[in-house]
Amino acid sequence: MTLEGVVEKGAIVLEGGASLPDGTRVQVIVPDRAPMPPVSKRTESHPTLAGLLKYAGCLQDLPADFAQRHDYYIHGAPRR
Repeated sequence: MTLEGVVEKGAIVLEGGASLPDGTRVQVIVPDRAPMPPVSKRTESHPTLAGLLKYAGCLQDLPADFAQRHDYYIHGAPRR
């Protein structure tokens, strides 16, 4: 019998709601990971800090304490 599943919070969860009785001996075979895409493809879909730096300094009218209290200004969180 072959069952497949995923690991969630350290436990193996079998697909399709399958379950095995406690004490069942199992063998886990982890498939090889798919090869990583080339760096150029990864940076296009997942920008890094270097890619985000082009936006640094583009907003000029922010309050002086914006970095320290951004939760207050963006989300309306209480001031600390």
